[in-house]
Amino acid sequence: SISLNRNFREREELALSIMPPSKKTKNKRLETAQDVDQVLKKCRLLKQEQHENFFNEGETKKVCAVKEEIVEVQELPSEHVMEGMESIAIQIAQQIMENSNKSGFSLQIPSRAASNQIYVEEWDRIVLGPKTSTRSFINVKESRKTAITVRVLQLLHKVLGSNIHITKRDLFYTDVKLFVDQSESDGVLDDLACMIGCTRSNLHVVASDKGLVVGRIQFTEDGDEIDCTKMGVGGKAIPPYIDKIDNIHSDAEFVLLVEKEAAYMRLAEDRFYHKYPCIVITAKGQPDVATRMFLNRIYTELKIPVLGLVDSDPYGLKILSVYLSGSKNMSYDSASLTTPNIQWLGLRPSDLNKYKLPDQCRLDMTPTDIKMGKELLKESFITKNPKWAKELEIMINTKQKAEIQALSSFGFQYITEEYLPRKLKEGDWI
Repeated sequence: SISLNRNFREREELALSIMPPSKKTKNKRLETAQDVDQVLKKCRLLKQEQHENFFNEGETKKVCAVKEEIVEVQELPSEHVMEGMESIAIQIAQQIMENSNKSGFSLQIPSRAASNQIYVEEWDRIVLGPKTSTRSFINVKESRKTAITVRVLQLLHKVLGSNIHITKRDLFYTDVKLFVDQSESDGVLDDLACMIGCTRSNLHVVASDKGLVVGRIQFTEDGDEIDCTKMGVGGKAIPPYIDKIDNIHSDAEFVLLVEKEAAYMRLAEDRFYHKYPCIVITAKGQPDVATRMFLNRIYTELKIPVLGLVDSDPYGLKILSVYLSGSKNMSYDSASLTTPNIQWLGLRPSDLNKYKLPDQCRLDMTPTDIKMGKELLKESFITKNPKWAKELEIMINTKQKAEIQALSSFGFQYITEEYLPRKLKEGDWI
């Protein structure tokens, strides 16, 4: 039997040695394509399933909107935003004239307090409730905040009129004596967006770009054609003005959402997206507004699965929750800042034993980590997903955590050549 097997291998090697180079290459490509098809088989089924379910989300939203009175903003053209600003200014002027300067003026502002944050299970995200607060100019405690609101309104009207974008820092430095601290002007930005009913990006005030994207996606950015497979090893910076991105198209099978820049760079340098057609995105830790909006656009327009790759610790899971359900600070704009149905691919607590991660690569959880983990167990996005809750319980019970980079203990390219292909082939996401 051994002799027969040896003879068979020898004949096979001889056949390959005399085979024309073109035929060898063709056979190798065919074998590689078949391997990739096997790896992506379950991912493609997930893609098909999500594509079919995508159209049901709109119906769920319509039913839920009748059930709960909420405040949600929407994308508005600059002309409508300016009209909203001018409407507020007119209301202020009318109040002053009608009251003959006896009671000044006041502004009705949607409350962004924690007590007005509502988690809508059908949408799987946090939204802003119907409560409002009054900001009065003649109230000693509120006069400065009211003055800041009016000043920011004036500055933003000028920005929109000039059709330019500015950063939050730019806005702060236009009147440092009045604002004193940037948090003051930043907070008013969100208030005005709520009052006008537009997204914060519609005010043409953006945060500094932070996120990166690489892989199988092309789009137009302010008239320029962008191909993210040809943007160098590091990929493309996600622009802060998402409203200037158009004509998004892709042949990707999925989006790989990565927490850490180091893991992103490994995937980018190994050109992981060439072998397994995908789009790789990172916000380098805590997600910024632009990256969240960009991910939402991709999911909405391409209708492909989003797989999350984060550290196996409470903070990694918290980061996923911001992409998934939103943050309380910007709950009024959660529709454009959240991405539903994100699948947790790794690094999960159960992976530590499954992939036999060495003890020296595992870290002990701190009391703060454990406390945060227990708090997460009570969060709605965890309680509605028993598999996520089970993974979090494993983490808390073992009191162990691990970073994505711990996989490098098996080899620098282990994550791209072994870990992720195996995860995808097994459909090992939750």
